[in-house]
Amino acid sequence: MGELSHFDAAGASRMVDVGQKPVARRVARASGRLRMARETLAVIQGRTSAKGDVLEVARLAGIMAAKRTADLVPLCHPLALEAVNIDFASPDDRTLVVEATVEVEAKTGVEMEALTAVSIAALTVYDMCKSIDRGITIERIQLEEKSGGRSGHWQREAT
Repeated sequence: MGELSHFDAAGASRMVDVGQKPVARRVARASGRLRMARETLAVIQGRTSAKGDVLEVARLAGIMAAKRTADLVPLCHPLALEAVNIDFASPDDRTLVVEATVEVEAKTGVEMEALTAVSIAALTVYDMCKSIDRGITIERIQLEEKSGGRSGHWQREAT
């Protein structure tokens, strides 16, 4: 377990200095789950919501959020993202999985951008569907995999 790099020796918050780090290809993948009533997922999948296509609005919200991560998370570096992909899957009739993959050539990673994209995409699904299902839960937002930089490749072990 490493030290907390966002604090100096006196305990003051700081933005990590990445000036001397080399530029590298960096990729991060994150996911999250929404649990809901079967009928709600059927509306989402059937694209029959009165508010519009829930998945496409959530996809756009996730992409926009990834690009604004440095504005939302205080010590994140602003990055010129090169790719943001948001995908959806339904492993059963009550679960929607959101997955975001973010890519960049930079001096720092994009884990926070991927996690932010998943979080906002999930919140958008909730917002668009709360009128038909207030019991939706957002669960297990987590980093799945990252690569690039000094720490190399990391992948979550299957549970």
